[in-house]
Amino acid sequence: MRQLDRDLHAFGLSTHDYEILVELSEAPGSRLRMTELADRTAQSRSRLSHQVNRMETKGLVGREECAGDKRGTFAVLTAEGEATIKRVAPFHVASVREHFIDQLDPGELTALAGACEPILEKLRLIRDRD
Repeated sequence: MRQLDRDLHAFGLSTHDYEILVELSEAPGSRLRMTELADRTAQSRSRLSHQVNRMETKGLVGREECAGDKRGTFAVLTAEGEATIKRVAPFHVASVREHFIDQLDPGELTALAGACEPILEKLRLIRDRD
């Protein structure tokens, strides 16, 4: 993870920045409630708020109030954020391949996927229950 983070620093991003950009870019309307974004990125509400503040300063994301819910706030991907994720994603994928995927042969990748499946299934059940 440290190496992936270092590779993202060349683009002025951290792993947390990239993860937020990915989540927002894949969300309907490129927006998520801050509480949902915190859950999806496994960050505390406070940590996420500070992270989004830094990303707002860079012009990558914005915030919008939730209509009908004065306490709710959306994090929204900006045009600059969308351009950044499109520019950085191919390099990040190459970094993941170089430092992780390409270090395993096909049999090891299959075994790893099989070993992780019960863990992922448990996490899916927890997510769906919440």
